[in-house]
Amino acid sequence: MSNDVVRVLIVDDQLPFREASRMVVEMTDGFEVAGEAANGEQALDLVVQLQPDLVLMDVQMPGIDGIETTRRVRALADPPAVIVMSTHESGDYQSTALAAGAVGFLPKSNLGFDTLAEMWERARST
Repeated sequence: MSNDVVRVLIVDDQLPFREASRMVVEMTDGFEVAGEAANGEQALDLVVQLQPDLVLMDVQMPGIDGIETTRRVRALADPPAVIVMSTHESGDYQSTALAAGAVGFLPKSNLGFDTLAEMWERARST
């Protein structure tokens, strides 16, 4: 990271959640939105173009799902940290997300200023 601002790419096929995520990121000190993607294919392109520090990745999307997109992102040279999110509580997604290379799993209902900063700190310490 070249500065103190954490650049975040938001990936979700639901516009209302992308907007809510944008608001959380923009209102969290030290974080900014680098870009938004509506599917895994767009996310892969934007990760390469924008080189974000952190990706908030929806697990269920049309086309390439969030788990496979996470695998592909993490296989890139100098990949960003990825937090996989879902409307469902952790269940099977948490272990699958971690196995794909995500630094964590977060139910969408838990996304907030404190959890975003906490997850980023966890990502930096791994």
